[in-house]
Amino acid sequence: MKSYQLAISTGFGLEAVTKREIGALLGAEHCPARQGLIRLSGTDREIALCNLWLRTAERVYIVAGEEEGIDTFDKLFTFVHEIDWGLYLPQNANIHVLGKSVDSTLFGVSACQSIAKKAIVVKMMETYHTREVTEDGAQYDITVDLYKDKCTILIDTSGKGLHRRGYRTLVGEAAIKETMAAALILLSVWNQSKPLIDPFCGSGTIPIEAALIGRNIAPGLNRSFAFEHWTGFDVDMDELRGQARAAINDAPLTISGFDIDPEAIKLCRYHAKAAGVEDCIHFQCMDMREVSSRYSYGVIVTNPPYGERLLDDKQVDRLMRDFGKVCAALNEWSLYLISSYPFLERAIGKQADKTRKLYNGKLQCRLYQFMGAKPPKKE
Repeated sequence: MKSYQLAISTGFGLEAVTKREIGALLGAEHCPARQGLIRLSGTDREIALCNLWLRTAERVYIVAGEEEGIDTFDKLFTFVHEIDWGLYLPQNANIHVLGKSVDSTLFGVSACQSIAKKAIVVKMMETYHTREVTEDGAQYDITVDLYKDKCTILIDTSGKGLHRRGYRTLVGEAAIKETMAAALILLSVWNQSKPLIDPFCGSGTIPIEAALIGRNIAPGLNRSFAFEHWTGFDVDMDELRGQARAAINDAPLTISGFDIDPEAIKLCRYHAKAAGVEDCIHFQCMDMREVSSRYSYGVIVTNPPYGERLLDDKQVDRLMRDFGKVCAALNEWSLYLISSYPFLERAIGKQADKTRKLYNGKLQCRLYQFMGAKPPKKE
């Protein structure tokens, strides 16, 4: 089976979480992160497993080539042309070249895309001894990534971003990405034996991702990936999906989502049903100020409204002050809250035990972690 150099992209600030996932999934111990990409080697099977199982990764790439000092178009053409494209692309590959450039001499992305595409096509004609590349086969998305004149050529195996699980077809306002929601849960102290509440559940992403984790449901189980349409990819996806279905458990879960908007709750129930976890999440239309629980030592994981698109700073401050009172009544519970509001701790009424810089989309935020009381030890 072929072995490739792989690069797995994840959100800024989530590299350690994704590396832990990779280690648990593949047993990979050394996975350095460079330029927002986690590097490792892997076969077709590892590519399939990463796409199917990683909850916090955005995409899985094959690294076709990497070179320093690419500061002219001639150097770019020569470098791309020297890659043995016959190892990756069939003769009729539909070649779609993307590009990005950061702090590089070659800053014209469209020109870099055109030159890279020409170099690939020329090499393909030489490799397959043909006068044209028909491009009537499966699509291959190839990224020309320039960073400080270092060029990395990446072939996307995922297709749609891995946050696209397939269950969230209707999106509420300012919805959190599925990958970020999963990361918040994995960064928390929650496990399937503890109750979990999201008092600002919106379209239901955080409770649904918690249920997928609690039931051990592979996040990519109900979607397809780009590599499945490629010729010569040596992996039996029916087998891997069958193994994933067999790994699902029926553990009892106590997960609740609340939102003040009745339409949002309808959306939550629709998405939970699509994800196959409607039986283990309780959704209810309720003002956050009325949220309580008969359980102890649970975990609150939430993405409350913030930012100019939803609320101004005064409204956020007032909302978080009221939320602080709710949390004070649930003083045994741990709280994990993501927000861009800089005065959140003051509004909540206490200092976080730990904070972590994250990006919710392009918005810089912090994950505030407030630890609740530890449950008494069982005799």
